[in-house]
Amino acid sequence: MTKRHGYALLAAVLTIVVVVSAAIYIGVTGADDDTKDQLSASPRGPRNSAAPASAGTWVGTWSASPAGAEPGTEARGMAGRSVRNVVHTSVGGESARITLSNLYGTQPLTVTHASVAVATTSNNPTAAAGTLRRLTFRGDTSVVIQPGQQIVSDAVRVRVPHDSDLLVTTFSPTASGPVTYHPHARQISYVADGDHTEDPSGSAYHEQSPYWRYLSAVDVLSNETDGTVVVIGDSITDGITSTMGANRRWTDVLADRLRQEAGAPRYSVVNQGISGNRVLSDGRPGARGGPGANPSGLARFGRDVLGRTGVKAVVIALGINDILRNPQETDPRRITDGLRELTRQAHARGLRVVGATLMPFGGHRGYTPALEGVRQAVNKEIRAGKVFDAVVDFDKALRDPYDPRALLDRYDSGDNLHPSDEGFRRMGQSFDPADLKGSSAAEL
Repeated sequence: MTKRHGYALLAAVLTIVVVVSAAIYIGVTGADDDTKDQLSASPRGPRNSAAPASAGTWVGTWSASPAGAEPGTEARGMAGRSVRNVVHTSVGGESARITLSNLYGTQPLTVTHASVAVATTSNNPTAAAGTLRRLTFRGDTSVVIQPGQQIVSDAVRVRVPHDSDLLVTTFSPTASGPVTYHPHARQISYVADGDHTEDPSGSAYHEQSPYWRYLSAVDVLSNETDGTVVVIGDSITDGITSTMGANRRWTDVLADRLRQEAGAPRYSVVNQGISGNRVLSDGRPGARGGPGANPSGLARFGRDVLGRTGVKAVVIALGINDILRNPQETDPRRITDGLRELTRQAHARGLRVVGATLMPFGGHRGYTPALEGVRQAVNKEIRAGKVFDAVVDFDKALRDPYDPRALLDRYDSGDNLHPSDEGFRRMGQSFDPADLKGSSAAEL
């Protein structure tokens, strides 16, 4: 064979290789979604399709702040049990990922299986047909989360509807010590004995729970949402007196408005309220040198607000517990200085800040004229535009016009401090969505 003939044969072989490779590539990438899902899933397990490389924005659709270690779990945690958290979405998307937290753990937390699914109906532990997805963490179904740490799952392709319930399930086979939890969920979740992570049926989930355990966030890849509004607050934001399982917190009302109203910024809303939370002071000290329960707004702002996915704007609704809870803060300047510091931290990240006035508590067991004076002084500074970029005046919206020291009866849950469902609705309706966008800054 001559050198010329050899070169010709080599060129022909290379051409055949390119053609065959292209055919294989087209055959795989041209498969429909179901085929690609089957390629990436176990033949016996749920589909586990990776998130598509498509246009869209990762935003938070749900979140809850870790608030402490669950009492009674110090020895075994949730060993040998499946925890099926029920959470409500603010916006939808085409892919999802979750964040698991072992913030209050004192031992490594081993999660061997986790899944996400759309619930068949509200407040139901059964997954809608075809929606259950196995979750992985850096490609593995099992993950170990060290004490004080959190981890974000890999993204999975699943169509997440807005204003719907998701089921996020984890299984831990071994004792892990204290469970990191959010105690005032106002949402019933479920627990089953054994590993029922990939069981779409809710029949094994006999035990109900008023807590969210381990789970601290769900993000979605959305083509309809431009960013996330993070709301940091106390029990009023946590919705502690709202109807269980009805999603009637004021943040739920705001999320609906941002999704539906013409001209409103297309942002999701995530709720970082912790009941009893204060601007300045932490709650109980942590065990063995770990983080304290109910950390102050200043302590948790970086993690719970600045660390959330796709954050574009911040709403701050804190301060009333600094006045009411021991040790009572009677210097309004310390409270407003703390709120200004939160605004400064947000501004350092280029974020817009809307702040709330402190609502009335006349008639509450902790009321005194002196403490009412502190509240009024804080509100005066907030309304003067010296604390936040914009103000939502919850005090004005809910107070009794004939007795401004107290909530209007129909907005009062009955304890003279926390709103009723109608009060929460009024709060959400009084918020001006336009305040979430703009460039004017507070005169700090």
